[in-house]
Amino acid sequence: MSEVKDTYLDMELLRFTTAGSVDDGKSTLIGRLLYDSKSIFEDQYEAIEESSKRKGDENVNLALLTDGLRAEREQGITIDVAYRYFATPKRKFIIADTPGHIQYTRNMVTGASTANLAIILVDARKGVVEQTQRHTFIASLLGIPHIVFCINKMDLVEYDQESYEKIKAELEAFCTKLDVKDIRFVPISALKGDNVVHRSEPMSWYEGGTLLYLLENIHIGSDHNHIDCRFPVQNVIRPQSDEYHDYRGYGGRIAGGVFKPGDNVTVLPSGFTSKIKAVDSFDGPLEEAYAPMSVTITLEDEIDISRGDMIVREHNQPEVGQDVDLMVCWLGRNNLVPNGKYAVKHTSNEVRCVVKNIQYKVDINTLHRNEEDLSVGMNEIAKITIRTTKPLLFDRYKRNRVTGSLILIDEATNETVCAGMIV
Repeated sequence: MSEVKDTYLDMELLRFTTAGSVDDGKSTLIGRLLYDSKSIFEDQYEAIEESSKRKGDENVNLALLTDGLRAEREQGITIDVAYRYFATPKRKFIIADTPGHIQYTRNMVTGASTANLAIILVDARKGVVEQTQRHTFIASLLGIPHIVFCINKMDLVEYDQESYEKIKAELEAFCTKLDVKDIRFVPISALKGDNVVHRSEPMSWYEGGTLLYLLENIHIGSDHNHIDCRFPVQNVIRPQSDEYHDYRGYGGRIAGGVFKPGDNVTVLPSGFTSKIKAVDSFDGPLEEAYAPMSVTITLEDEIDISRGDMIVREHNQPEVGQDVDLMVCWLGRNNLVPNGKYAVKHTSNEVRCVVKNIQYKVDINTLHRNEEDLSVGMNEIAKITIRTTKPLLFDRYKRNRVTGSLILIDEATNETVCAGMIV
């Protein structure tokens, strides 16, 4: 039994997010994935079957599996980010079901910020709409390595290959304007289950794998940066026990690279150098550790290290600076204030900043820069420059999503008002 448990814990985890316009079938798709992959209990299915009958639905409404808020069920839409967990024999999955409405763009940013993969749904009848472009742009801005376009509701266009090919060509042309590493296309019917978990007979012309096959087999091992060694210190561990009387370790989550005992390292911002004595985990000492593992590192020398410092390699160091350019998605209810002061959280570091200038806003629908209207409100995306009270240790977001991202917090309300990507 313990062997089965260990195998289960060691399985690779894929985080993915779903996005798309309203009524494109995001929640139905997730419900179909969960149901067809046998990831829901019989009583859960019976409950949504009963609920569907009460509402007069012809089919069992699988969207009810994820639409948890009462307002979502009443309106038949997704409002908040709904997280669902499931597993197959090959992989574990965490799904973030994000809303389709324009006014919930910030919720999509929240759900997509940690994703390895984005599923963007397109209604086969409507084709590429404004929201499709908006969500694709945000996915590329957030550096999501893999994007899968699911052309949904193929049953409503008689499983027509021409309709699918036309939408695919349009999306390929749009993606050439963006920085997207890996894009895939799957024609599906979430309602009928075509090409979701099981192959579709009416779409025998489609030769690719099903959506679940793609999710189980897509390579995500190289999504993390294993070149640049970055270890933001979260905590100094001093057990003060008889057994570990002189133990002094630095706990945190590896943001990049590989750390091994014997490695020469530099501690920033002090610049002191040392050697890694040991890399410890909950299960004992490790021969090596890599992103995104949480470990404790001990050094051979006594160096004054505290939360917010970073352990790096001697000859591979992050940028250090107080003037930082950011692409931001504004999340706050109040507009961004030029020269406004905000608290900054970056890795394990907390500083304060002032907004030096707003360079431009991005029109998400046309991808054009707007340098005239510089008022940045909720759900808008802009490029700004901030100056921090002390230097940050950072990489560009495209190089490392952990050390290249930060959030701004309104100190008066303690509300997170901005998600920022360092450019």
